[in-house]
Amino acid sequence: MGLKEQLVQVQPFVYKLPEDTIQGQKVPVYFYLSDRLFETLEEDAIRQAANAATLPGVKKAIYVMPDVHVGYGFPVGGVMATDAEEGIISPGSVGYDINCGVRLIATNLTADMVYPVRRELMNEILKNVPAGVGSTGKIKLSKSQMEEVAVKGARWAVEQGFGFWEDLEHIESGGALPNADPSKVSKEAYERGSDELGTVGSGNHFVEIQVVDEVYDEDIAERLGLKLGQVCIMVHSGSRGFGHQVCVDYLKVAKEALRKYKIDIPDMQLACMPFNSPEGRAYFSAMNSAANYAFANRQILGFLTADTIRRFFGLSWKDLGYRLIYDLAHNIAKLEKHKIDGKVLKLVVHRKGATRAFPPFNPEVPPAYRELGQPVLIPGDVGRYSFLLVGQNRSMEISFGTACHGAGRLMSRSKAKEFVRREGLEKVLGDLVVVARGKGTVAEEIPQAYKDVSEVVRVVDSLGIAKLVLRLKPLGTLKG
Repeated sequence: MGLKEQLVQVQPFVYKLPEDTIQGQKVPVYFYLSDRLFETLEEDAIRQAANAATLPGVKKAIYVMPDVHVGYGFPVGGVMATDAEEGIISPGSVGYDINCGVRLIATNLTADMVYPVRRELMNEILKNVPAGVGSTGKIKLSKSQMEEVAVKGARWAVEQGFGFWEDLEHIESGGALPNADPSKVSKEAYERGSDELGTVGSGNHFVEIQVVDEVYDEDIAERLGLKLGQVCIMVHSGSRGFGHQVCVDYLKVAKEALRKYKIDIPDMQLACMPFNSPEGRAYFSAMNSAANYAFANRQILGFLTADTIRRFFGLSWKDLGYRLIYDLAHNIAKLEKHKIDGKVLKLVVHRKGATRAFPPFNPEVPPAYRELGQPVLIPGDVGRYSFLLVGQNRSMEISFGTACHGAGRLMSRSKAKEFVRREGLEKVLGDLVVVARGKGTVAEEIPQAYKDVSEVVRVVDSLGIAKLVLRLKPLGTLKG
């Protein structure tokens, strides 16, 4: 019998894989899915989540978001918390693109101003915002400058003139994680990241011009300073080759640590080390360094895009109305306190393709949003829509304060390319303006390659994890 057949629906949108389903499993696994999304759930993704439930020090449950798909070792959309004293940290359960994340910037522009000139505008953004496989930017950094970025994060970018000080108040963890140690990052990682800061990269990363086209909660939208017809900028990117190399380096360390600490695991892709070991602490410090690089990267990308738009329309910064709504991390492990069985425990919360969704009055939520809950940004695929939600109290009970992170892949990249060859790219993209330095990535990232993000966010809204506030529709997209 397959694992999918052993899932039990315990309430609407909630499927449970009981503890002890596989050998060594310590905690249950919960999948948050609609009927439609359950149909697309892969057996291998269930197996990966169950395998993670066998790791030392894992607490309470593994939670899997509705945009789930198979990842490296741990499924994308997976949430795992381990005991900070006795548990492990797992590089594969964070992922290769450390702090891949999303940023949303508001402007005073309206759709009727942008729509007629959107192709010209997107081509101008293409000239000024580096994107694509192996893309490099105008920023060339020495190792000492890279080390500074690894500690300061988004603040470094603001100090260099890429943005404004108030931006830092609207970034997860202020745009700089405190436990970064650049000395734990390899020479190879520094070399790979030295000329990639301020670049989008490839894959599902993008810069998009969007318009607010539906509002579900007018009061919260108004308090966020957003309204129907307003144009925004969304940036989706991460730590580029810098973060990728950190993961590569520490997966090797983790595999050696398995023997040293006599840790038995069902899948080598879940290689891990005790969090409190020298190896675990070193990875945590290097991972935070990469995460800070990613915060700086999105800070620069958002500013370059906004500045291009400002100059295109001949506006002052004041007239443009540039204002960072929020910037958050997807692939990360963070030290957090959570209540389990009435006791507050210090945990290492791994979120892989998953987003913090902390509720109102949580001290980790920036003061500007403390009464509303943390903004949760859920990008969709090229051509459909993205969503803004705010975290709710129930998230702390059923997901370690976590929501989904996107639409979730449905079709492999090779199958997506086959689909485009059969149907034709113009027909597939329709009216959407997409600019890129190569058509290969665009073909891999067509809307049909992804689940319907509206179905994904419906699940987290229905479960009370995060509350739907508004929908954003793309006017133009820059792909790598």
